[in-house]
Amino acid sequence: MKVSVNRSALAEALGLITSVVPTRTPKPILKCVRIAASGNEMRIGATNLELGLDYLVSQVEVRAEGEVVVEAERLAAIVRESSEDVLVLESKDTTCEIRGMDSHFKIYGQDPKQFPKVPSFGEGQPDLAISLQQLQMGVEQCLFATAKESSRYAINGVLWEVKGKKLLLVATDGRRLARCRVDLQQLPAEAAAEKKIIIPARTMALLQKIGPREKESVAIKFVDNQVLLSCANVVISSNLVEGNFPKYEDIIPADYDKKLTLATEGTLSGVRRAALLTSDDSKGIKLSVSREAIVFSGSSPEAGAAEISMAADYQGEPIEIGFNPQFLSDALRVIRTPDFDLELGQPDRPGVLKSGADFLYVLMPINLG
Repeated sequence: MKVSVNRSALAEALGLITSVVPTRTPKPILKCVRIAASGNEMRIGATNLELGLDYLVSQVEVRAEGEVVVEAERLAAIVRESSEDVLVLESKDTTCEIRGMDSHFKIYGQDPKQFPKVPSFGEGQPDLAISLQQLQMGVEQCLFATAKESSRYAINGVLWEVKGKKLLLVATDGRRLARCRVDLQQLPAEAAAEKKIIIPARTMALLQKIGPREKESVAIKFVDNQVLLSCANVVISSNLVEGNFPKYEDIIPADYDKKLTLATEGTLSGVRRAALLTSDDSKGIKLSVSREAIVFSGSSPEAGAAEISMAADYQGEPIEIGFNPQFLSDALRVIRTPDFDLELGQPDRPGVLKSGADFLYVLMPINLG
């Protein structure tokens, strides 16, 4: 194999691909990427056996076809530190040489025949299609609510549920739940209609790392226990999470009578300032809602107390309720409307935040003693 490749394009590809490559693995070949050149294109593939990525590198001239498998981090470091516009990659057997204007690197790699197959999107129609911008917005509005470590594997991922012309994304860690709806560009095939799958949080995070491409679409295929996502020059393949996702509809309260509309930025500021004088032992803040105002307060015996007041138009009975300020801030940061609705029941029941018709967040209260 011998190719000339634009260094910036290669660096961009490796920046995304190295996020798939495992740092620790009993199989050293999984720390590598497979580079294959044929025709007038070069593809780079990586996998950890659960998540795979196939990247088509543009701005390349193929002088001789072939393939090579080399350690991802070493290759990425060389490309990152190089200063020239064009690099020449040449391989023979399991050795890859990289040449620049004033540099020559030789990396010893592994047998390409031993590298695991990275799925490609293949031919045929996708099961779903959605704009990349819409999907990334949906990921932003729910990924933060997934469980970070849990023996209940189902909540380590994001539920995808197709309903009519919408894709619902739902995430929960047992103490909060985020749900958002995004528009589908293509109505689902019959096999995908009303489909429910759970996609690992790491796969969803990888979608966020694809650079902004306003007009790009993501084509989606379901194959056995995998999902394939194709966008422009990137194909992501991922195993699905096994298990049953909680019946989230049962968690969303529908009988609340205490409702008020609040400014998003003002509320986020109030929550963050009230949390400044809390501690690990007293990390909750209190929301006191009355007819004319909402007061955010936080305190700890060793630090002091904070109280922030904000005007509110509220007609219901006064209520005091405690929340984890970090969990509240997480939701407020991803709300894209200037204001949102807050719905409350009793102090021991969850609060509900709603932004427009497509974003909903349920948050369990905490006892402030």
